[in-house]
Amino acid sequence: MLSLVSLPRIATSPFKELARRSLLALGLLMLTTMLVWVDRGAYIDNTGGDGVSFIDALYYATVTVTTTGYGDITPIAPHARLINALIITPLRITFLVVLVGTTIEVLANQGSRAIKDSFWRKKMRNHIVVIGYGTKGRSAVNTLRRQGEKPDKIVVIDANTAAVNEANFDGYAAFQGDATRRSLLRRAEVSKARQVIISLDRDDASILTTLTVRQLNPTAGVIVSVREHDNVPLVRQSGASAVVTSSETVGRLLGLSAIGPELGTIMQDMLTGAEGLEVHQRLATADEVGQPPSAVLGERVIGVIRNGTLRRFYDKSATRIEIGDELIVVRRAQPPSPKDKNILRSFDD
Repeated sequence: MLSLVSLPRIATSPFKELARRSLLALGLLMLTTMLVWVDRGAYIDNTGGDGVSFIDALYYATVTVTTTGYGDITPIAPHARLINALIITPLRITFLVVLVGTTIEVLANQGSRAIKDSFWRKKMRNHIVVIGYGTKGRSAVNTLRRQGEKPDKIVVIDANTAAVNEANFDGYAAFQGDATRRSLLRRAEVSKARQVIISLDRDDASILTTLTVRQLNPTAGVIVSVREHDNVPLVRQSGASAVVTSSETVGRLLGLSAIGPELGTIMQDMLTGAEGLEVHQRLATADEVGQPPSAVLGERVIGVIRNGTLRRFYDKSATRIEIGDELIVVRRAQPPSPKDKNILRSFDD
């Protein structure tokens, strides 16, 4: 089955929508029935029955709104025919639109999805693909958003339906399926991505996914999370640009907290963001060029990236900031904008 992009949306449940339309159709049928029943003296039963009963009115309403029209019950009074022309006929049309429109809408939505998928793929360039939208993947996306990444440049891939729905609710395009399949990665435009973050639960799946991603995109940054340190060399050989060992990272944070709770608090503070301290990477401004890193106001420079090479704050080649340098700084956490608060709150919850 072809995997189409699931774009961000908050849609009404299809079951609720079907129930709503069914109740609307039933309401139209009952309204028609009551119009005939109240004015039953203006109708004649050509089959020879004794007047028009409620069952007859319901029968007439049913065959009328469905345009069957057997003609056995007909309006004879002028006002009854006028009511049929001005009220019951529009009700009949509305009834058909409700029922037939449901089928047409389903078919139209399928075509619309294919068109939206094609349009989305054509315009998607230089984006970030996050494979795995569990706790680690959501935290990674949370960090990207806090660093200023736009939501329409983040694409999620996950095999779990709930995770894909959650990604859509949070405002991101998503694909459901196995990330080791080339066809799925191609539909997510991995070959045109700037970064790929792989945060799967199993190391073997992470390794196979890394190999597949690297074959499709030799130049993108591929950041992979693994559980066991022993798998780090294998992941790097598979083409990962950076590897994060989740168990080792958590263990180190636990050890630092045991040495000094305040030390652990500072480290967790920088990793959490939104309050306290945060680590940020940015381009050096024109005013900072020629100045030592220590002269930067309001931030503490801990690293300088020059010509693609990281120079830490103690490196003698990084005593002056040059044009084109990127600075890695520790700064006071920037509060999210009002537009992003609702989305970011969902991560924290």
